[in-house]
Amino acid sequence: MKFKLGVQLGIAAGLLGAAAVGHAADLKIGMVLPMSGPFSSYGQQILNGARLYIQEHGDTIGDRKVVLIVKDDTGVAPEVSKRAAQELIVQDKVDILAGFGLTPSAFAVAPVSTQAKIPTIIMNAATSSITTKSPYLLRVSMTLPQTTAPIATWAANNGIKKVYTVAADFGPGHDAEKQFIKTFTEAGGEIVGQVRTPVQNPDFSPFLQRVKDSKADAVFLFVPAGEQGVAFLKGYKDRGLADAGIKLIATGDLTDEDVLDAMGDPALGVINSMHYSEAHDSALNKAYTQAYYKAYPNKRPNFMSVAGYDGMHLIYDVLARTKGDAGGGVFLEAAKGTRWESPRGPIQIDPETRDIIQNVYIRKVERVDGKLQNVEIDKIADFKDPGKE
Repeated sequence: MKFKLGVQLGIAAGLLGAAAVGHAADLKIGMVLPMSGPFSSYGQQILNGARLYIQEHGDTIGDRKVVLIVKDDTGVAPEVSKRAAQELIVQDKVDILAGFGLTPSAFAVAPVSTQAKIPTIIMNAATSSITTKSPYLLRVSMTLPQTTAPIATWAANNGIKKVYTVAADFGPGHDAEKQFIKTFTEAGGEIVGQVRTPVQNPDFSPFLQRVKDSKADAVFLFVPAGEQGVAFLKGYKDRGLADAGIKLIATGDLTDEDVLDAMGDPALGVINSMHYSEAHDSALNKAYTQAYYKAYPNKRPNFMSVAGYDGMHLIYDVLARTKGDAGGGVFLEAAKGTRWESPRGPIQIDPETRDIIQNVYIRKVERVDGKLQNVEIDKIADFKDPGKE
């Protein structure tokens, strides 16, 4: 019996050795994304960016073939996200987790990442505290405090003294609201009202009336990128807030390129702050947008697509330096402090927080060559997440 067992183990070891010599194991990246439901455009844009990077840079890292395995978490469904991550780890045996369009998804997967000790790359979810929930999480997108503080400073410096805040009632909305109030009031501004709106299918009518009645100088808005912004802007126009002299200021989620065309002329002049614009003036971004339109003719590149693209850049860069070792501890240590030039500008993974350091731009919606664009008019360079200060 011992002889047979020894022979079996010897044969197994020989087969494994032959496999190692003949073919390195695929590098499997499990992407948990909202590919259906109201936030499906998030998943599609992130996946588009990731696939574009692979298309441009090849589907191998060293001698390992890169394989993307995508699971749909349908949107705000944390249990679905958690189950998808568990299946990717246990059944598909992925080396890296990535994606995560919304905060509840990232929060749900954090303990799974810790237990499995697997690198997990956040490509959109923007609540500041996400990276504190597991030592195996890092982020290549943004945080809401990071994109909110600059618009609050701009407002205070440009004659806006009274603001009414409207924020979606979930983590990113709470972060945006808190940071705007902190930065704006410290600069001498006054908050004359606050309201939180449902994350899914909100009716903005009663909230817009409250804003109008407040006689604020401006309304600060954060809602998830997509159709909600279109609905809010329509209500803002129809209910006469613009005519009443109430300015609209926001994070760039509002005027995301995915929905900017649908907003039409009412979006003109909206001032917002964000870390990426299709109109960002750099040679790298021009090349990126041209490649994106060639690959996906019916979509406009946006901040989510760039996060997918940059997430893949980070994976390729780190694994080149670790010689293909995707182990959680090795990968995370190598990723900390990594710098590169992105289509959005220079970016870095903060070695202390595993969050992103990047430029945040003040933009104004203008018509450029017949197309609505977020035109950059100012920037805050190398800006860290103020939510962790």
